[in-house]
Amino acid sequence: MGIFTAALLFSNIYALIVVFLVQLPIVAASKSWKKWAGSMRAGVLLAVLIFVMNFVFGSTFVFSAAMTLRFVTLMSTFSLFFMTTSPDDLGLALEQTHVPYTLSFTFTTAVRLVPTMALDAQTVIDAQRSRGLELDTGNFMKRIRNYIPILIPLIVSAIRRSIELAEALESRGFGASPNRQPLIVLRMKATDYLVVISTVLMIILAVYVYLYVPLPTLDIPIEMPKIFPWFQLSI
Repeated sequence: MGIFTAALLFSNIYALIVVFLVQLPIVAASKSWKKWAGSMRAGVLLAVLIFVMNFVFGSTFVFSAAMTLRFVTLMSTFSLFFMTTSPDDLGLALEQTHVPYTLSFTFTTAVRLVPTMALDAQTVIDAQRSRGLELDTGNFMKRIRNYIPILIPLIVSAIRRSIELAEALESRGFGASPNRQPLIVLRMKATDYLVVISTVLMIILAVYVYLYVPLPTLDIPIEMPKIFPWFQLSI
């Protein structure tokens, strides 16, 4: 939460670099380098698109780089959180903070759905390629049309999975008892309190620096002509 808040506060490229680097010791401590690097590679194309769109639509080079770095930092934060937090533990934590069970179950189910859909998509892609489908040939429009045989089975699979989940929940009486008692009760440990205190201190420090500390700026006189002066894209 502290890194997420700091990334949203700052648009200064130096501050965003510091915020991004703060995550690296956490990644090292969680021993998630491989998964973290894979998630970062998956967002390279979108990061490049954000930089190009900001630069083309009238932003300076430094501002475009800062917005791209902000996106990368936010993506890294979410990736690190979901790589180190079990959906079951997350659901229990939400329940014990008095979030309604239906909301916490919906959220954790959505978290589980993302990797499941990714596996289904890779399975469909492998199956279609084995049938001779070429995804990387032709012009831009042809490549988009090539993905239609991927999207249709994926959508059908998602609908079928949602129907099965709804039937399973109904057969188990989901929502019949308003007062559920969890089998496992989470307890705060010393390390948990340390993390909470560190997060609060990080947020306070980020707000203080944002409000009262003048940060150096990097001035590179590179700017594209404003194609649409009324439009500026930022993340």
